[in-house]
Amino acid sequence: MRCPFCGNVETKVLDSRPTEDSASIRRRRECLNCLKRFTTYEKIEDIPVYVIKKDGTREPFSKRKILNGVLRSCEKRPVSISDIESLVDEIERHVQNTMNREISSNYIGEIVMEKIKKLDDVAYVRFASVYKQFKDINTFLNELHKILEEK
Repeated sequence: MRCPFCGNVETKVLDSRPTEDSASIRRRRECLNCLKRFTTYEKIEDIPVYVIKKDGTREPFSKRKILNGVLRSCEKRPVSISDIESLVDEIERHVQNTMNREISSNYIGEIVMEKIKKLDDVAYVRFASVYKQFKDINTFLNELHKILEEK
């Protein structure tokens, strides 16, 4: 960090604390050359992630959309809201950690299916039936047989 008074690059941090909204860190610094003090703010830079949909259009990644889909799949199932929120947080972290600015909706759907399968089998089948667009009862039965073979 460059001193705003003398331009020296060597400073020491005297105090660090989060701001009131916890969106950044406030640091009180002292220049090792002129001994003057100044304050800096440090915040995380968000890199927006865009989802490439099946029709080729792009839209910003939405944690809310995933949450709504998982909530619908888990409706009337013995799955707690905290478990659902944890699952959605894991998915969001996974997407953010790929470091790709664009990611396909198919990739996200596969991640959701993988995570929801561990949470509840019925919720998994519900989600898969919409995501994979089951056309008939045979497709549905094939997915059920796969689950039974894994157990």
